[in-house]
Amino acid sequence: MAPHRLRHKVRHVPALGLVLALLPAVPSAAAEPHFNDAHFHLTNYVQQGPTVQEFLKDCMGDVAGRVALFGIPLQQTWSYENSGEFAPTYYLQSDAPLYYYSFTDAVIAQAYLSLPKRDRARFDPMITGFNPADMYGVDHIRRVLEMFPGVFTGIGEFTIHKEFVSSKVAGDVASLTDPALDRIFDFAGEVGLVTLIHSDIDVPFAKQGAEPVYLTQMKELLRRHPGTTVIWAHTGLGRVIHPPQATADSAERSPRHREIVDAILDDPTLRHVNFDISWDEVAKYLVATPEAVAASADVINRHPDRFLFGTDEVGPRDQATYTRVFRQYEPLWQALTSEASEKVRKGNYERIFDEAARRVRAWEKAHLP
Repeated sequence: MAPHRLRHKVRHVPALGLVLALLPAVPSAAAEPHFNDAHFHLTNYVQQGPTVQEFLKDCMGDVAGRVALFGIPLQQTWSYENSGEFAPTYYLQSDAPLYYYSFTDAVIAQAYLSLPKRDRARFDPMITGFNPADMYGVDHIRRVLEMFPGVFTGIGEFTIHKEFVSSKVAGDVASLTDPALDRIFDFAGEVGLVTLIHSDIDVPFAKQGAEPVYLTQMKELLRRHPGTTVIWAHTGLGRVIHPPQATADSAERSPRHREIVDAILDDPTLRHVNFDISWDEVAKYLVATPEAVAASADVINRHPDRFLFGTDEVGPRDQATYTRVFRQYEPLWQALTSEASEKVRKGNYERIFDEAARRVRAWEKAHLP
């Protein structure tokens, strides 16, 4: 190129830059979410928490794609005789009882309906405000569907056995053998509602080496309802519900926790059962050591369609708090195959909740005025 033509070319570069700077920016592609959250409480044990708009903006952002949205069905009593001027907000802060707070479902429905349509698509509301020890519990679920058609996708998280909680609930003690619970599971299967149940696999401070106290009852309940899509919260573990371990002094070797989970996943009569790995109290077991990570990853890699991630956060106010459990599981995400990681973090949620939404909307159309 001739020198004078090169100088001519260079003289026009700044003008070209100015023109480009004035053009509207090309919108960037939306950030890919890290996870969908199958287990989230917008409110706490005294029905306090952020608004759904605040949660969407300050916590979810682009990090979480979709969230199963529910409150907490139990209200902590503020008994002046027990704690005086101190107002408890958590069940471990008072000896006063818990009671079922059914209005939580209306609160969640109104929060969901307050969102624009594009934001509603990111939430799957769940019905929780029923008493599973009440034969009328199923009627509460039906009434909520009638009052808020097009809103709810599932039921739960609701509790049968939970360390330090079950004994505090006023009224009858919930049980895995209660016909009231069978009525609820039957109705959930008929409608297509995802069923998220918390029931500890064992009692607190159980003797290691013995079969978990509630394991047989739980499997029998699940087998009685093969048409109900179930998510067993926390794989049956809790704050002091440790993973069952075989011991050298056991008269007869009992299976370890991962063997129990593995057997359920291999059982053709329990193919409708899934597990969530929500809660930091569960993560502490699954990522406690490199050996624990490897054992957890082995089970999940062999059954990648049967696990869902959830935070189990309660009314968080910022993204750092909301995502802490996800970050706690980083060793597990690294140990999983890319396919298993994608399914546990996002894909299984979309498949299960999309199918539930389709079935529930069809049932509403067929059965509601």
